[in-house]
Amino acid sequence: MLSPLRAHDTAERRFQLLVDAVVDYGIFMLDPQGHIVSWNSGAEKLKGYRRDEILGRHFSVFYPPEVVATGWPQEELRRARLAGRFEDEGWRIRKDGTRFWANVVITALQDEAGAITGFAKITRDLTERRRHEEVLRESEARFRLLVESVRDYAIFMLDPGGNVRSWNAGAQALKGYTAQEIIGRHFSAFYTPEDQAAGKPAAALRAARRDGRVEATGWRVRKDGTLFWANVVVTAVHGDSGELIGFAKVTRDMTDRRRVEELERSSRMMTQFLAMLAHELRNPLAPMRNAVTLMQLEHTASPALKNARDIIDRQLTHLTHLVDDLLDVGRLTTGKVALRLEPTAVGEVVGRAVETARPLIEARRHTLTLDLPPEPVTINADPTRLAQIVQNLLVNAAKYTPDGGRVGVKVEAANGFVTVAVSDTGRGIAAADLERMFELFAQGDNDVPNDSGLGVGLTLARSLAEMHGGRLDAESAGRGRGSTFLLRLPLAGPHDQAPGDQVGSDFKVLVVDDNRDSADSAAAIIRLLGYGAVCAYDGSNALRAAQQQQPDLVLLDLAMPQLDGYATLQRLRALPGFGQTPVIAMTGYGSAQDRQRTTEAGFDGHLTKPVELNALVELVNRARGTQ
Repeated sequence: MLSPLRAHDTAERRFQLLVDAVVDYGIFMLDPQGHIVSWNSGAEKLKGYRRDEILGRHFSVFYPPEVVATGWPQEELRRARLAGRFEDEGWRIRKDGTRFWANVVITALQDEAGAITGFAKITRDLTERRRHEEVLRESEARFRLLVESVRDYAIFMLDPGGNVRSWNAGAQALKGYTAQEIIGRHFSAFYTPEDQAAGKPAAALRAARRDGRVEATGWRVRKDGTLFWANVVVTAVHGDSGELIGFAKVTRDMTDRRRVEELERSSRMMTQFLAMLAHELRNPLAPMRNAVTLMQLEHTASPALKNARDIIDRQLTHLTHLVDDLLDVGRLTTGKVALRLEPTAVGEVVGRAVETARPLIEARRHTLTLDLPPEPVTINADPTRLAQIVQNLLVNAAKYTPDGGRVGVKVEAANGFVTVAVSDTGRGIAAADLERMFELFAQGDNDVPNDSGLGVGLTLARSLAEMHGGRLDAESAGRGRGSTFLLRLPLAGPHDQAPGDQVGSDFKVLVVDDNRDSADSAAAIIRLLGYGAVCAYDGSNALRAAQQQQPDLVLLDLAMPQLDGYATLQRLRALPGFGQTPVIAMTGYGSAQDRQRTTEAGFDGHLTKPVELNALVELVNRARGTQ
């Protein structure tokens, strides 16, 4: 059995071994004056000094010079001597001169009589923790700055009771209160008296507390008492232990959007009403037309009755056209206008429209010129609707040109398009009205008595042109200087077929795009050009479609999920017999670097979205030339 003295020595040696074995903490002893008298392996690892290098030196060697100059090391010992223990954090220096952020605990050691015999010092490296805390503080500062600078949204915090605790610039701009005026007040101040009485503020907090988040729309009140229509999101905010610490509230002013939605809803209701009205008006028009026809078949010797009959006939024709326009407006609004596309000779359609408008042109004693190309021009169109467009332009030209003026129609085909230009020497169009006149019910300055319409004809004409994949635009040098309307439509391809058979065209295009609307609309344009088109909405389906359809050209979107355009291209090239098929990249990026990248990747061309029709036609023609 060991004696008490030997047992004590053994315990001390074991403790020393334990201290020496600790590598995550620097543990060492100081004499009463601060000189180092022991040194463990953790201290060597942390500070870089070996035991024989550091023993006997003053511990101030670990402090930056500017700190030593203030006498702080001695102050630490003084405080430890008075309190028995002292803890601090700060920068310390290693042997190699590098700095680290340290947590330091100094404990005063006393003998049995209470005299200070030295100090125990434990040092821990907290550099990484401090770095993380700095990153967190910077992130919080940036986020706070971001929130405070946002002006389009009111973003603020509420305490658990609903009192405002923070306030950003957007909240001040939207609600009118400064931070000093509103912080500390209950957020129910933003609700109408009726909503306050109904308990809606408290209900919103209960719902957010229960579900984590609640969203609502409704009227809110500004400081000056005015109302605005708000979209509000309230989110419950919890602490680390799960306790509710408050609510984040984001408010957006939706007044303008609500007003637009109401106007759109009113517009739809008005359009539907007009369509219904037009439908009901057609019922009495039929017997009236029959009655006029009977009057025309019955010969009368009375010039007065004959003149009255002709007046009724003209006005009835005018009224029928107005009703037809109203019906078409209703069909367009509800999406019920369907084009019956077929190969159509533009010259024949223009000729029919001219003959229909000729009585009005001759009644106004206008000179009419018709300029058609020597060779027939064919497009894929609905001939009835196309004639409706041209007839509308001719009637307008005749109506708004003073008697004895000139009206001209010219048809030209070039660069994959046909242009029908209807010009006149009439009243002209002010620059501000060149686009506005295509809006529904819009009319210019009406200085032509008894010739005003409903303001729907040009709206219908442009809509029908766009449904054909074309455009209708107006040009004029100004009031009193005439005008020209330009109808531009894509020419039909050489293999044009009926719409239902176009997928079987001799020339097929595979359109690949994960945006279905983009793919479908591109395919529709290609079909209007007279070629076959199939769609695939991702890379995998594109590979299957390529094997099944054997397309002559592929339009391939680059930014697709899972299998992007570049990966899809590589797999397409690996398919049997597909190595020479042209593949065109479609992307929203069109810089020289983007084009170089697609070229280097093996694409045969580059189309920048939105795709210009001329560019698409040129690529298709180039691909057809390689067959």
